[in-house]
Amino acid sequence: MSGTTATILDEIVATKKREVEAARKRMPLEELAEQARETALAFPIRNFADAIRQTGPIRLIAEVKKASPSAGLIRADFNPVDIARIYQDHGADCLSILTDESYFQGHLTYLARVKAGTALPCLRKDFVIDEYQVVEARLAGADAVLLIAEILDEAQLAFLTDRAQMLGMSVLVEFHDPANLPKAVACGADLIGINNRDLHKMVTHLDQTLKLLDKIPPGIPVVSESGIKTHADVERLEAAGVAAILVGESLMKQPDIGKAVDDLLGHGGKGRGV
Repeated sequence: MSGTTATILDEIVATKKREVEAARKRMPLEELAEQARETALAFPIRNFADAIRQTGPIRLIAEVKKASPSAGLIRADFNPVDIARIYQDHGADCLSILTDESYFQGHLTYLARVKAGTALPCLRKDFVIDEYQVVEARLAGADAVLLIAEILDEAQLAFLTDRAQMLGMSVLVEFHDPANLPKAVACGADLIGINNRDLHKMVTHLDQTLKLLDKIPPGIPVVSESGIKTHADVERLEAAGVAAILVGESLMKQPDIGKAVDDLLGHGGKGRGV
């Protein structure tokens, strides 16, 4: 990585390391893991990967996202549970909840509240670099975690994938640079995400998914992420064989989120069930 974006990414990862270190001092991993085991009773796993694997139309992972470093504040009237319920009512299949506080104005409590207030599988969307965050995710009720190949080496990806799956969660591993595809595939993740955003130039092209789709082994569902704004985009990705789309900002910034989902999926407000 290079330039300003790399600096931001490096800063985020450094922040995560400090956050994890501080969290471990407040509560050791062993104690956190014990709490997570108890939480399993209150927040049973909903199978995120199976929700994506279902036959039928392309699946929507709708993202609950208040802000980002590039866009700033995306939505001022932000109630994560209300937004998640709108997504659910308008045909989303899964939910992605930003939990990073420092850069995205998210919070782990948003994840817990959304899980308790909806019926859909929930993904913890964050910069996960440590086992501690994986256990935190389960404690907050996550059904899946995102791992980013750009910030983890092959051994880290494999270990964190295994740890998450041992806790019953699905794993979505995301990459953009084709050089990171082999380790994304090798780690044993349930789902592979292709990020259409070039983190070097901060430009987005749906062609990134289309270029790399046939390089992913058959049997691994592919999620296209970033830059998906119109029903035509969705149709193009679905025709190519993409299993699911992850969409956040383009929905969150619309005055009527429900209508935005309807327009994106092309179901004219009729919904398609959950």
